[in-house]
Amino acid sequence: MTVEQAENHPTGPDGAPPVSAAVVLVAGGRGTRASAGPGDAPKQYRTVGGRAVIAETVARLAAHPAITVIQPVIHADDGEAFAGAVAPHPKLQAPVPGGPTRQHSVRNGLMALAGSPPDLVLVHDAVRPFVGAAVVDRVLRALAAFPGAIAALPVTDTVKRAGDGRRISETIPRDGLWTAQTPQGFHYAALLSAHVKAAEADRHDLTDDAAVAEWAGLEVTLVEGDPGNVKLTTAADLAAADARLTSAALADLPDVRVGQGFDVHAFGDGDHVTLGGIALPHSRGLDGHSDADVGLHALTDAILGAIADGDIGSHFPPSDPQWRGADSARFLVAAVEQVRSLGGRIAHLDLTFICEAPKIGPHRDAMRARIAAITDLPVGRIAVKATTSERLGFTGRREGIAAMATATVRLPFAPGDGR
Repeated sequence: MTVEQAENHPTGPDGAPPVSAAVVLVAGGRGTRASAGPGDAPKQYRTVGGRAVIAETVARLAAHPAITVIQPVIHADDGEAFAGAVAPHPKLQAPVPGGPTRQHSVRNGLMALAGSPPDLVLVHDAVRPFVGAAVVDRVLRALAAFPGAIAALPVTDTVKRAGDGRRISETIPRDGLWTAQTPQGFHYAALLSAHVKAAEADRHDLTDDAAVAEWAGLEVTLVEGDPGNVKLTTAADLAAADARLTSAALADLPDVRVGQGFDVHAFGDGDHVTLGGIALPHSRGLDGHSDADVGLHALTDAILGAIADGDIGSHFPPSDPQWRGADSARFLVAAVEQVRSLGGRIAHLDLTFICEAPKIGPHRDAMRARIAAITDLPVGRIAVKATTSERLGFTGRREGIAAMATATVRLPFAPGDGR
């Protein structure tokens, strides 16, 4: 059977290949090129689109009907990070520690499957979270004709070889050149044997599993990959992935709501005011049952208004002593959780303060960052502004501070729920 015939092999229910496979998910790298600083988590645990990269990858793989087992291989120090990032799933096995090289890590993953060995195995990078079902299908179908098959893309750009420094020494013909992706699929026993032989021969320089299989004499074929199945390598890659997933998530929530909020508090005794979650030195404080943060109160009401769920007073009545002096961030967090409980997301928050003093401008970025932390939104989706009332009214007489806010919320359509 040719690879073309294999790729057109009859499918099972729902168009899936009539086979099943285990996955060795390689997640032991440190990802230094994606790090912005020494405190950054490895890239597989960084957040994109609201969850860890590895969690997105696991979700994509677990959703494929032909994949029955996912065996993660992680760095020995990452047990806590993995547990915090990836929710339990019936297909997901307990992670095993990797080794000093990718070959060592994959071998450990293959050995972890030996107790109930699969017929076929896929090896996939945890930092390729955009793996699609069609690519998995093509790799699995090709294994009907070959002991190994990998997703790959033909090279379309002109390829140059650099000699001294960056001086071009050669232009390489691109005919027949492909760039390898994952998943890479194999007959399990054959790949395990190849890895064991490579280790016994002290060959630890083979850069992917296809190279291990080729070294062992196995025939490996190429199937069409996916340009979107990118490997997240740099900080720019992570930012692009976050934007891609966030946009996709918002597009899947077609019910767009807008809510408004308004709050005011009078000045009283004190030496600071709390605005937008930030304590600002001031000659007076603000009177209120909680910390009187008019900004967070207005945002809370705007979110509750967008989902038609009452107002801040109905959820946190000032007559309840438990809210005396409370951090208003608790109110905003609760409103965000209400949106999430409906399967929705907050798309944008816009907050305006109305006051003569204190000056808001010098603290604008700190407020945006604080609100972003409370709501788990990117700072770019939060606006903070300020204006005066031209010395008119109670704010113009410096009797208090007002705030108004707008929240844009996206929800799934739920016919019959009255929303």
